[in-house]
Amino acid sequence: MGARIISGKEVAAAMREEMGAAVARLRQQQHVVPGLAVVLVGDDPASISYVRGKRQACDEVGIHSLERRFPADLPEDALLEVIAELNRDPSIHGILVQLPLPGQDESRVLNAVHPDKDVDGLHPVNLGRLMRGEEGFLPCTPHGVHQLLLRSGVEVQGRHVVVVGRSVLVGRPLANILTQKRPGANATVTICHTGTVDLGRFTRQADILVVAAGRPRTITADMVKDGAVVVDVGVNRVDDPSRKQGFRLVGDVDFEAVKERASAITPVPGGVGPMTITMLLHNTIWSCQRTGGLA
Repeated sequence: MGARIISGKEVAAAMREEMGAAVARLRQQQHVVPGLAVVLVGDDPASISYVRGKRQACDEVGIHSLERRFPADLPEDALLEVIAELNRDPSIHGILVQLPLPGQDESRVLNAVHPDKDVDGLHPVNLGRLMRGEEGFLPCTPHGVHQLLLRSGVEVQGRHVVVVGRSVLVGRPLANILTQKRPGANATVTICHTGTVDLGRFTRQADILVVAAGRPRTITADMVKDGAVVVDVGVNRVDDPSRKQGFRLVGDVDFEAVKERASAITPVPGGVGPMTITMLLHNTIWSCQRTGGLA
């Protein structure tokens, strides 16, 4: 019969409707509007497209969006001063530095964002809070994966989750989120990576398989247990002469084959992708609420 399709578009749309209502309440009752500042350095086409998408998402839910664009040769110290100004601006509740940077030290720049405005959830303070199980911003993609599972009715507690990928953007923070001793988590998590010998031996044990390998069709049908829930974080371009643009997007999972074994699966595109920006909006609104003592 094939797997149930877990639509990130549908879950994200429902969450954004809730967020729009929350922003309206903040505006009406507290006379404040959540503000997100996006800093873009250089003219990378993909980055420009991502920033445009974030601006549209902000407009959709009523968040004030501020864009600060600079040439690629902006001195690093000047960029740090821009961030310092945004840190001091009370109308800005979240700061996002669009990556990759064209030459500036990414770690130094990201660490300059105040932890209480780090809506990407990648500052060492927020990653440390996650590790300790304390309140703080969660990285957007793993937070989005978690919400996608919960809002799709997937039971996480007590399940064996296998994560393929150990990056600080997805794999490691997701493992921390899912192993927290709290409702909606409390899973047993195995992390696999490029150094894992016989990857399929581990992925076939997964009740929930999350794949963030960065390589197209890394997971084939024979690597998935019957009835597993499969979440594909990957987005890869592969050549496709039949398409106008000459390529199409595929995930890290062989979708057509795996959907015949899984009980539920996310598509690419339309799965995890819409959730990442949605959680960025969530973090910005929560930051505003917390600033006003409402969270």
